[in-house]
This record gives sequence, structure tokens and C-alpha cells, in this order.
Amino acid sequence: MADDKLDAVIVGGGLAGLAAAYCLGEAGRQVLLLERGDEPGSKNVTGGRIYLSPIRPLLPGFFDDAPFERHVVKEALTMVDGRNTTLLSHVQDRWRHPPYMSYTVLRARFDQWFSTRAMEKGAFIVPRRRVDDLLWEDGRVAGVHAGGEEIPAHMVLAADGALSFMAEKAHLRQPLVPSRHAVAVKEVYGLDPGAIEERFGLDPGEGAAHLFMGSVTKGRFGGGFLYTNKESLSLGLVLGMDDLMRGSEEFDVLKQGSEQFDVPSLMEDFESLPEIGRYIKGADLKEYSAHIITEAGAGGLSRLFTDGMLVAGDAAGFALNMGVTVRGMEFAVASGVIAARVIDEALTKNDFSAQFLSLYEKRLRESFVMKDMETFRHTAEVLANPRLFTVYPACISSLLEAVFTIGEDPRKGLYRSAMDATKKHVGVWNAFKDFLSLRKI
Repeated sequence: MADDKLDAVIVGGGLAGLAAAYCLGEAGRQVLLLERGDEPGSKNVTGGRIYLSPIRPLLPGFFDDAPFERHVVKEALTMVDGRNTTLLSHVQDRWRHPPYMSYTVLRARFDQWFSTRAMEKGAFIVPRRRVDDLLWEDGRVAGVHAGGEEIPAHMVLAADGALSFMAEKAHLRQPLVPSRHAVAVKEVYGLDPGAIEERFGLDPGEGAAHLFMGSVTKGRFGGGFLYTNKESLSLGLVLGMDDLMRGSEEFDVLKQGSEQFDVPSLMEDFESLPEIGRYIKGADLKEYSAHIITEAGAGGLSRLFTDGMLVAGDAAGFALNMGVTVRGMEFAVASGVIAARVIDEALTKNDFSAQFLSLYEKRLRESFVMKDMETFRHTAEVLANPRLFTVYPACISSLLEAVFTIGEDPRKGLYRSAMDATKKHVGVWNAFKDFLSLRKI
């Protein structure tokens, strides 16, 4: 190997890049991670939850002292129909005991901790350094251009987020496709730990994950989230980019009179819900952020390798919205670890060809990453059904109103009430078609 080349350059200081840097440093490789933000985590926006069970075997003991927020013991889903809401809440006793399945997390704190661990293993992490282009040699990726400087390397790992200009420059993915992405907006509210535990019915250290769907997005693809941290709440909305960009006669979300759709106003409407207001009452708004995320599932994955380069994390499209759960961080960590191991083998064999690097995709397919992505390949298609965000919340609200309201008139039976609500809001044929579509997931 040429002495003037680094073993690997990693573009992006998110979880995929940091996991790869940690593993390559641990393997004794010369690895440089370039992050355009002020520090790893400074530009990372996430709803705030990581599932640890799938990735503990990849990094045994690594997460034992990680600065997580709260272990999640309570799952909740609220369907909103105007000012009417239906709440589904679930608690498993085993979630209260270690090893905990998942934690809420604040990425600025967590990623800084992760970067420190990677540097302790010998990785070089350089913040405030934007990568402008790839360096090519004999038709293969051979490093990067950053800040007017050429940085040659045997391997490049693109871990530069959902838009991944590096993967695009390597012709491994298309430019931004709105239908495959969403806009996430997030607010962090400071709140006393005791108040958090009282309002959510939690014991000290316990956390809740609460998702919202229905009219919170005015009938468009997306939903809301609320996560409990140690001393704060993470509140936000995810909105389909394609829906935000195009007009529609079916919904009035994009155009109200002559005004364009206003995402901040939608966030204000979300905050005004009584179901939100009771949680954030008296809390201090500490942070506001927005980010583009991938939402296409397996159908939106980039090509994962080419000569001299791999793609990991959000850059590859490893994110999965299943409606009631949203996953991505564990996919990022796992893909970063697997990428690092393949890069280490490539360095040992001095083989950086696409043929050898196809081992990366093979390993991913053997892991939970691609298995879960494939299992839920059609989830994005199913969730694109606008009835999920309009008529079904209204149907459920109407049914429960009929069940729980006692008036002057004689009551209908439960079956009759359910059929009446279905006919009124959904239609029997539409309900049947939607039921059949669930077989895809």
C-alpha cells in the first residue's frame, strides 16, 4: 500500500460514521472522519429513540455507560380527528427491567460521547470540515476533496446523511426524490424530571414514546411524536415532502385561501392540542430544529458499494417508518460496524474492488438491517394511503363516541355501531381493500 494514503476516510459524523470510525480505530487502522458541523451531533436531528437490543451483540458492553436519557417502558399512539382523540397505550413489565430494549436520546450529547470513544480508539475526527467532492484514481474512488485539499485514502465511507451528496457523486443514488423523503421539525422543552414522571405516569428513569396520527398533519402523510428525556421533552412532526410540495384538490392542507401551507403554523396547531398542552405546560422551549429524513424503506435504498467506497446509515436509506414505530439509529450503528469490518478485510487483502466490497451488502442481508427492511418493504406504500390520516381517525372517533355516549335514544348494538361508522367515514369496499393491503406488511 502507498504510504501517502489513509486507510479510510469517513464522510459524516452521525451514528453510522462514528460506529465505523470506532471499529476501524479499534482495528488499528488509520481512519479520518470529517464532519461539517461544529462537532459530531451538532447537526443531527432525531425524534429521539434508539433500540439497543439489535445492536448490543455487535458492540458488546459498548453502550453500558452511554449518556442515554430514559429507558422506554410506555408506548402510546393517539389518533386525532379534529379536536377528538383516541389514545392507545401499552406497557410491558419486562421493559422495566435490564437489559432495556430502547432509550430516548439527545443526539448532541450522545454523539459527542460516541466521538470521544472513537478517538480513544485512535480515530481522527475533524469537525467544521466540509467534503466537496470525491477523489478519483483510475476510475475508482480514491479519497475526497475537502476545503481545497486532496485527501487520498484506500477506502471512503459515505455516511453523510439522507441527502448524501457523496453517494450521488459516486452515481450510487439519484438526486433528491421528494416522494422518498420527509421533513422533520422538532422542539425540545425543558421540564423538571419530577413533572415529567408525574405527567406521564412514570417512575424515575423511566420514559415514554408517544406517536400521533390523523389531523395533526391535516390529512397528509406524516405524524407527530413526543419523547420523554431526563429533563426535557422532544416534540415534533414528520411531514411527507412530496405532499408538502404538490397541490391537491382532495385536501386543503397546502393552500388555505391564497396562502401557502405553513409548517410552523401546523406545529402551533399540534402544540395547541389538549393532549400536548398538558405535557408541555410550564415547560421552557430550549431548541428548534428541522431536518430532511428518508421515508422510502427498502424501495429507497441506494446502491451500497462501488470501487473504493461504501455507503452507510441514512445515506444508504436505512430508515424504517412502520407507523407505530420509527427506526433508524440502530440501522445506522449496525451498517457502520459492518462497513468497518468489510473495510478492514479489504485493507488486509489490499482489494478495494466493487466485487470484493459486495461482501458489505451480503453481510447486511444476513443481518437484521436488510431482513427488517425487506420484511417491511411495502410499509411506505401502505402508509401512503390518505385514508389512514383522515377517515380512519374519524371513523374510530365516531365509533367510540357511539359506544361511550349514553343519550335519550335507545342504544344500537356494537356491530351495528361499527358498521354505521365504517359506512359513514370509510365505505365498506374501501375498508375491505385497506384490510387486504395490510397483508403486505
